[in-house]
Amino acid sequence: MELLMASGVGVLTMVGVYLILRARTFPVVLGLTFLSYAVNLFLFAMGRLAVGRPPILDPEATGYTDPLPQALVLTAIVISFGMTALLVVLALRGYLETGQDHVDGRVRSEGDAP
Repeated sequence: MELLMASGVGVLTMVGVYLILRARTFPVVLGLTFLSYAVNLFLFAMGRLAVGRPPILDPEATGYTDPLPQALVLTAIVISFGMTALLVVLALRGYLETGQDHVDGRVRSEGDAP
């Protein structure tokens, strides 16, 4: 299971970094979204979840699971959704203002290589 979680975090990080390095705004927004998913999965995996244990300390229970990682991930999901919405609005505004969606600021013609 650890190999699957580590591979998932690694693949999401790899895809996110690759998309951030693209020269268009939409892949950059998608790359930041993939990186936030990787961070959320990493935080969730570091919480050492215990199946079948209560989230609070109970006198007759043998142990409990820490509710803090779930709370952190839930908060991070809400914040990343808001930031993604803001980035989409900023990218759309930049496209409408400049007429092109390249993030490097150079104006390219139809025949130029991407």
